[in-house]
Amino acid sequence: MLSARSLFQEILDDDRTFRLFCSIAASGEAQGGWENGRIAALVPESMRDLAPKIARHGADEDKHGRIFHALLRKRGLEPVEIPRETDYTMLLERRGIGLTHAKLRRDDRLTEADIVIYLSHSRITEQRAADQMVMLVRYFGDHPEVGKAVKMISDDEDNHLAYCHEELLGLARQGHARTIHRILRECAMAEIQVYRQVSLAVMERMGRLLDWPAPKAVVLAMAINGVYAYERILGWRRMVRLRMPERRDALGGPATTAPAF
Repeated sequence: MLSARSLFQEILDDDRTFRLFCSIAASGEAQGGWENGRIAALVPESMRDLAPKIARHGADEDKHGRIFHALLRKRGLEPVEIPRETDYTMLLERRGIGLTHAKLRRDDRLTEADIVIYLSHSRITEQRAADQMVMLVRYFGDHPEVGKAVKMISDDEDNHLAYCHEELLGLARQGHARTIHRILRECAMAEIQVYRQVSLAVMERMGRLLDWPAPKAVVLAMAINGVYAYERILGWRRMVRLRMPERRDALGGPATTAPAF
C-alpha cells in the first residue's frame, strides 16, 4: 500500500535517494543560516533587540545543515549538487518572496519594513518546515539512523515558528497589522505554488532513481496536486493565522548544540 511512511522508507533505504534527500535538506538549511546571519547583522537600530534572536535562528539552521551532512557521512556518502528545480529558497526568491540575496549581500542597514517582510516570509516557510518535521517524527522518530536528527530539528522548527508568531503579533500591535496580513497572504499563495513545484520535481527525481512504475508516479503526482488544490482553496488560511504561542521567547537564549552529530 502506498503511504507517506512507505514512501519515505524507500527513500531512506536507498543510498542514492538518501543522498539526494539529505543534500537538498542541507542546502536549504545552509541558505537559511546565511540569510538569517546577514539579517541579524543588518537589523535597523530601532529593532536591535531582535538581532540575537535572528542570529539564533541562523545558528539553528546552520546546525541542521551540519546534521544532514553528518547523516551522509555516517553512510560514507558525499553530498550531491541539488537540481535547480528543487531549490525551494531560490524559487521563492524568484517570485519576489522574502528579502533578496542581492539586498543581503550589501552592507546597507535594513528597514523596519524589511524586517516585517522577513518575519512574514519566515512565518510561512517555518510552518511548512514544522509540519514536515512533525510528519517525519511521527513515522521515524524511533528510527535508529535518523530518529535523533528529526526530533532535534523538529523541536527547533517549533521554536522558530513560535518566534515568528510572537514577533509578528508584537509588530501588529505597533501598527503593522494590515501590512503583515497582506504580506502573509502573498507569501502563502506563492509558497503553496513553489512547494508543489519542488515536490513534483523531487518525486520525479526519486522515482527515476528508484525506477518507480508509471502508475505509482502518476498516483504520487495526483496526491501532490491534490494537496496543492486544498491549500489553494482552504489550507492557506491556516498558514496566515497568527496566535500567541505557548512557547514564549522561544529564541531568547543561545542556540542548542548537536553533540551527537
